[in-house]
Amino acid sequence: MCTAVVYKSRDFYFGRTLDYEHSYVDEVTITPRNYHFKFMENESIASHYAMIGMAYVVCGYPLYYDAVNEKGLAMAGLNFPRNAVYHESEQGKDNIAQFEFIPWILSRCATVNEARRSVERINLLNTPFDEKFPVAQLHWIISDGEESITVESVEDGIKIYDNPVGILTNNPPFDMQMMSLNDYMGLSAGEPENTFAPGLELRKYGRGMGAIGLPGDLSSKSRFVRAAFVKMNSISGDGEKESVSQFFHIMNSVDQQRGCCDLGGGRYEITIYTSCCNASRGLYYYTTYDNHQITVVDMHKENLDGDAVIRFPLIKGERILVQN
Repeated sequence: MCTAVVYKSRDFYFGRTLDYEHSYVDEVTITPRNYHFKFMENESIASHYAMIGMAYVVCGYPLYYDAVNEKGLAMAGLNFPRNAVYHESEQGKDNIAQFEFIPWILSRCATVNEARRSVERINLLNTPFDEKFPVAQLHWIISDGEESITVESVEDGIKIYDNPVGILTNNPPFDMQMMSLNDYMGLSAGEPENTFAPGLELRKYGRGMGAIGLPGDLSSKSRFVRAAFVKMNSISGDGEKESVSQFFHIMNSVDQQRGCCDLGGGRYEITIYTSCCNASRGLYYYTTYDNHQITVVDMHKENLDGDAVIRFPLIKGERILVQN
């Protein structure tokens, strides 16, 4: 399970946690403008927007979990089990395999508005990358500096939802997640007022009591509420270090610690990596479960006019500064 977050200070930031029981060979991956993107049922694209994100590269092809293109459009796919439904090829549609969706959008769209128009023409196919990689059941968040949408492919087709909180987790479907926020409208970052019984003398006995009732479990529904509360009440300076630091603090509110989500057989879901991309400047920051030091890759320091993906293996070992 995972959580994606959008944050805006002076620049626009986009990132996510990837929560799972094991890692693939995840790498920060830059796809330059002249990489030849091939699509199963559409013409290939030889020239397009460059992008940076986290991917598993197979036979030179980047299977992106999340990415941001050079225009500042960001997109991430999150697990959506038992609700995601893909379809057979449909005449008159752009028939796109699930694993092609992020490259298809980010290679050609500069804004959410452009992405929305593209999604309206799409039919997502139930076609795997190959026999070793089954079709992943996902839904997606697409964001720029002004707005976000959530895209879900379900039994009766593609659904596009405005996403005013800039948050996505997993199940239930997004419209139900948004509805659940109504249950928490009484929470506050400030001090609570006694609305329980005006004639009863009740006293505040500590700080933070305005948020009593904020869910703290690891379920996707609770993570959606918690991330929305933390993000929507979050304040930072406009500087890069302040903004990035605040973004990781927001993401830390939904971390998954080894042992707390027991999958059986000695397997535990953990936060494998946490990302934060300054989408305005193409800076991809990340931490891993065993390395809390923030590492950054700058897409604009690479040759974006190349034709082969550029890969940066994750730094996973913990780095501790010895002060004395």
